[in-house]
Amino acid sequence: MLDTNGLPEWSTSRVDASDWCPVTAHAISTRVVLLTGPSGSGKSSLAARTGLPVLRLDDFYKEGDDPTLPRVPGSPDIDWDSPESWDADAAVTAVVELCRTGRTAVPEYDIATSSRTGASLFGIDRTPLFVAEGIFAADIVARLREHGVLADALCLRGRPSTTFRRRLARDLKEGRKSVPFLLRRGWRLMRAERGIVARQAALGAHPCGKEEALGRLAAAAAGRCAAAAPTARV
Repeated sequence: MLDTNGLPEWSTSRVDASDWCPVTAHAISTRVVLLTGPSGSGKSSLAARTGLPVLRLDDFYKEGDDPTLPRVPGSPDIDWDSPESWDADAAVTAVVELCRTGRTAVPEYDIATSSRTGASLFGIDRTPLFVAEGIFAADIVARLREHGVLADALCLRGRPSTTFRRRLARDLKEGRKSVPFLLRRGWRLMRAERGIVARQAALGAHPCGKEEALGRLAAAAAGRCAAAAPTARV
């Protein structure tokens, strides 16, 4: 659970809030923190630690028979790590509707079969802040800022080798795809990880470790929203 009552000076989770802006009575009462990072970076587990409602942006993947799905260059594999494999428009609509009404319909997506198996109503009651997490969250930073609903955007980063092991263990346990596919994907992502983080930072997500991310989430929950900042150093 987030501690919004302030952090001790020695805590690594303390943040400089000088670039944060207060939420006024005329602003939208509910805002979102976008949480992104390479696949396997720990987004879901960190989001769960906050105690805030969490919208899974990975449920907005396109289905496996969608003709617009991109391919990995030189391979028949679908490139599920390309933002072109994801329905950004539907994700933006869902986030904005949550902020304005407190509820929205979201797809139920099965990664193993690359298909939508249904839909459900996702609600956040009167919670003033929620988290939307997924590997493509940075791709909608600018659009949500224009809608006036963005509190902050964070990109988790770590060691590529650690991310590789965590991602592979999770995907094998959940049977997400075939073992050969997971190994090919995992090796490709490990080599590309620093570039992935750099791209997400360029799109407006602040690259950080888990402790700093929790500190910024606590600040957002306390009613401060991150101002637009220059591209962060990665």
